[in-house]
Amino acid sequence: MKTLLKTGFVFGALLAVAPGSYAQRTWTLRDCIDYARANNIQVQASQITQAGTEIDLLTAKARKLPSLNFSSDQSYTHQNSANSSGGFDSRGRYSGSYSLGAEFTLYNGGKLNQTVRQQELLSQASATDVDVAANDIEVAVIRGYLQILYDRESLTQAQQTVESSKAQLAQSQAMLDAGSIAITDHAQIEAQYSSDLYALTAAENAVALSRLQLKQLLELGLNDEFEIYYPELDSAQLLVSLPSLAEAYQKSLEVMPQIEGSKISIEAARVGEKIAKADRIPSLSVSAAAGTGNFSQSGYTFFNQLNNQFNQSVGLRISVPIFNNRQTRSAIEKAQLSVKSAELDYVREEKALLETVETIYQDILSAQSSYVAATDKLRAAALSYELVSQQFAAQMKTTVDLLTEKNNFLIAQQQQLQTKYQLILSLQLLNFYQNIPVEL
Repeated sequence: MKTLLKTGFVFGALLAVAPGSYAQRTWTLRDCIDYARANNIQVQASQITQAGTEIDLLTAKARKLPSLNFSSDQSYTHQNSANSSGGFDSRGRYSGSYSLGAEFTLYNGGKLNQTVRQQELLSQASATDVDVAANDIEVAVIRGYLQILYDRESLTQAQQTVESSKAQLAQSQAMLDAGSIAITDHAQIEAQYSSDLYALTAAENAVALSRLQLKQLLELGLNDEFEIYYPELDSAQLLVSLPSLAEAYQKSLEVMPQIEGSKISIEAARVGEKIAKADRIPSLSVSAAAGTGNFSQSGYTFFNQLNNQFNQSVGLRISVPIFNNRQTRSAIEKAQLSVKSAELDYVREEKALLETVETIYQDILSAQSSYVAATDKLRAAALSYELVSQQFAAQMKTTVDLLTEKNNFLIAQQQQLQTKYQLILSLQLLNFYQNIPVEL
């Protein structure tokens, strides 16, 4: 996935997705993802690090240019000097020097060019780190958003259950008044109603907590309004065909930034090895300088002195490494170890990605079959509960029978809901790892 925010556009992008732009609207999943990728602190920290690598790249390129320096020394000397009368005179002398020097590396084994190349690669690798940070926050937002949807649907079911329990309680009261049931049966139904009210309160708290957690994940302020959009999720969207596992994994290898970053890191480490080996090669540089000076008591004016003492020089320097206490050899060996370490990191990232994609893929297969089975179970439990409720009203079933069927129905309802949202989450994560936009 490409980095949403590049170094030069950070502040403009932040303004474009500032909290105020969402103040008067509900947040879709896509809104939450885009906002989090642009405003998350960890993502911004990664962008700052990436900006630092861009500066390092400019510095490496600048080293290929000649250096130019100006220097000036000003001094005053005082001493006592013997005079013709045998005494001493106090004398002071002022002098100044001015020089302009330049130096340019003609050849150093390609070290300068390789350093530029390495910094280019490090900058690219840092850009993938920004993508990884943005991806991490996107996955967290997906999970947080779906948790709200799950809790909200659980709340709806709890509200429906309370309404049903309230109606059963009223029916039980009427039957008790008519002498059709014992007071113990009525007490059981009343206890069930209280239990359902408690479950409703717990469901309300779960919605509030999951909403707060997503708001905190987006790092919204205390006074920022936050209401999300609740989409209608069709079961037909859940029982979709999947690509093969091999296809899904191959696609993720192509688009996941951590894989690209690991490849770049290997190349950067190999360039680092070339840089270390360049210290074995002689280097050649050229220098040029111009200077002049002046001093007091010379008998000439300041500008005449500058003109008379004006000098120029040019030099060619070759440096041949012979022995440097194993520093070069050690640097080469360490660079070679860095290459091996980068290659192992790449293999580790591949295996970690395979494990993630395999797990998600298996979760989808399991969740799809479980969802079908849970839906069938819920249908049967709902029918059985309805029949027992009718039979209870006709005094053909006991209170225990009614409450047993009701609990069976509630369990089946919760199981179907859990498998539904597990399936939705797994499908969205599989889309994410294939670089398919995640939307609901």
